[in-house]
Amino acid sequence: MIKWLEQHIPQKQLVLLLSLMVGVLSAMAAYVLKLFIHLIQYVINSYLIVGEHWWWLIVCPMIGIALAALFVKYVVRDDISHGITKILYAISQRKSIIKPHNTWSSLIGSGLTIGFGGSVGAEAPIVLTGAAIGSNLAKLFHLDQKTMMLMIGCGAAGAIGGIFKAPIAGLVFTLEVLMMDITMNSIAPLLISSVTATAIAYFTTGFTPMFELTTIESFTLRRIPWYLLLGAVCGFVSLYFTRGMNYLEQRFKRLKNMWVKIVLGGSVLGALVYLFPPLYGEGYDTILQLFSDNPQAGLEYSPLARLGEGTWVIIAYFSLVLLLKIVASVATNGGGGVGGIFAPSLFMGALTGFLCAYLLKLVGINVPVVNFTLVGMSGLMSGVMHAPLTGIFLIAELTGGYHLLMPLMIVAVVSYLTIMLFEPHSLYAMRLAQKGELLTHNKDRSVLTLLKMDNVLETDLRTVSPEMTLGQLVKVIADSKRNLFPVVDDRGELQGILLLDEVRNIMFQPRLYNRFTVAQLMNYPQAVLRRDMPMERVMELFEDTGAWNLPVVDEHNKYLGFVSKSKIFNSYRHVLVHFSDE
Repeated sequence: MIKWLEQHIPQKQLVLLLSLMVGVLSAMAAYVLKLFIHLIQYVINSYLIVGEHWWWLIVCPMIGIALAALFVKYVVRDDISHGITKILYAISQRKSIIKPHNTWSSLIGSGLTIGFGGSVGAEAPIVLTGAAIGSNLAKLFHLDQKTMMLMIGCGAAGAIGGIFKAPIAGLVFTLEVLMMDITMNSIAPLLISSVTATAIAYFTTGFTPMFELTTIESFTLRRIPWYLLLGAVCGFVSLYFTRGMNYLEQRFKRLKNMWVKIVLGGSVLGALVYLFPPLYGEGYDTILQLFSDNPQAGLEYSPLARLGEGTWVIIAYFSLVLLLKIVASVATNGGGGVGGIFAPSLFMGALTGFLCAYLLKLVGINVPVVNFTLVGMSGLMSGVMHAPLTGIFLIAELTGGYHLLMPLMIVAVVSYLTIMLFEPHSLYAMRLAQKGELLTHNKDRSVLTLLKMDNVLETDLRTVSPEMTLGQLVKVIADSKRNLFPVVDDRGELQGILLLDEVRNIMFQPRLYNRFTVAQLMNYPQAVLRRDMPMERVMELFEDTGAWNLPVVDEHNKYLGFVSKSKIFNSYRHVLVHFSDE
């Protein structure tokens, strides 16, 4: 069937057909994940948490973390955390190839984690699943790297559309977060996948938005200053989210024993859930309570409810929940669970907007709590993901609050501009950016990122040893077509380089053949490149040194070959033409 399709359908039409298939499969994957999570939650709520057995809420998260960790270690045998980061890495470093197990492993891992109460979201795992479906489907049809990249985008757009019923958000998420350039030939497949997945989500779960609102107040111009203030606050909370989560994750990575991670992560999460029940699970129930202007319900099962009621108690309680949410999320993922930061960012955004509205009311400024809660979600998503359009359209589609587009835009843009002053990359991208492995909308940098050292490495140069005499060197020069000779010792380590111009004036004087050795004639190169060095850094070294050829070594200083500036320019032009032919 694949051969028949390849022979009888032009590639453009085949891409459109595949984008439809990716949309269908991504939506079905999102539906299966939701069913799996709800099934586990139904069993827990119906058979475990009955009567006075509420303490199961503390134990269940550790059970979910342990099951997910064991599943990953003994079944998957591969790291499936940080789903969006894995997609970005696959696009920039793996020729858009995502491993086949990612089409199902994230579903099971995140389902176990979230179903048992892990304080993370299901959205990033389902986006990785959709992207893996697109990548492997494109690989099955022998499509090129550029088209595989587009299919990954279709899978991500379909996953967002399928799990959130948000077709526009699916499209702009692919543009902003996965940093794909939209062209006339790529926008149609992305829209087809996103709309198809959303239509299937409507068919399976109905037309009701995830957060149906009935008490939204109309936007008024006199509240613009307070929305500007909320946007700035969301930007700083996003900064806390990004840096705090990154710091805590690094601390968890230092633990090498799986069982120590499970016990520590489960214990921390269990203790937090005991004191702050809103930290249990994704937190969407708490968001609905805030939208219903019923924050007191969040204290219902907490021992801290004994502190009493009142505005200050609510503000203090939810402020602690806001600060500790990243601890609960990192404890979940660091302990061995599988989940994303979509839900935590929505949760913290809702709390930020709610708390800002309550504090403004305390000083006599009347603002609508529900409106602030809603647009706060947009602000946090925009700041954490560095994706203002995604924040705007996702919240509008999640809530049906399209008539609040103006405050959504204000808060999302101000939050984004605020965090950009401190963090140039999102939590997803910062790990890859530090290694020079991140694609961006800067065409030059993206092309350099796609270039690999192995593609430009030249290995046809004749090596010489430091002990070699001038007479022996002349014989090597006579058989060589290059004017550059790397000097390598018996262990294969680079000692220096020798240029033909440096010995041209003595190479025709036989009386000197035994007087000089290569060690006396060689020079140390202006710079030495490492095999794992990003190409952007390689070009910086070429510019700084003014060299046209630089040697490449591995981590043990073993000589591998040379890279020339002309070779990089030729490869650069080839990649640029390949990815810009539209």
